[in-house]
Amino acid sequence: MIKSKEWNWAEVTDDIWNEPSEDIYYYVNRWKRKNYTCFLDLGCGLGRHSILFAENGFNTYSYDLSQYGIDVLDKKARELGLSIKTTVGDINKLPFDDSMFDCLLAYHVISHTDTSGIKIIISEINRVLKSHGEFFITLCSKNSPSFTEKGYPRIDENTIVKTEEPELNVPHYYSDLDDVRDLFKDFELIRIRHIEDIFKDTSGWHYFIHGIKKCT
Repeated sequence: MIKSKEWNWAEVTDDIWNEPSEDIYYYVNRWKRKNYTCFLDLGCGLGRHSILFAENGFNTYSYDLSQYGIDVLDKKARELGLSIKTTVGDINKLPFDDSMFDCLLAYHVISHTDTSGIKIIISEINRVLKSHGEFFITLCSKNSPSFTEKGYPRIDENTIVKTEEPELNVPHYYSDLDDVRDLFKDFELIRIRHIEDIFKDTSGWHYFIHGIKKCT
């Protein structure tokens, strides 16, 4: 398994990383209706989603490899008077108890590994979720030009390594639909979407995956 490498958040200037994704409002409302309370923002970055969940009354845990990102989130939380439990660490070994969380978000983060690493990360997600706990996770898709056209260095058949900031030397695992179904075979999958985001001169495809931990 390749060594994890954090984003260089100090180089990020796009405001999109400070605003919650539109998808996440749905999950805040869904999980509130289900009376979920204990929430993990796995790979929280600068904390845009952690803040949203904490503002909505969730017992919020935020976890990221970047000390810079965690420091930014801690400062935001203090300014807003929010209690968010932050930890710096690697997503392939989570420092949380078994069956601890009602719900878990991993938005554009767990793809930052290789083929062997993604299996370990998903196993950890399974471990820390409660039975019938839910997750919303995204994975990079092999339809993306960054996988098919850009010529990035490859470390296995599914994994490339980015060569520019803020993702310099960050590995990216890419999947197809069969991979997604195999990786999450131990979960009940509610919905899988395959979405292309169009940028100025390129695009990016991701799988958006909503699932439930089966009763154990």
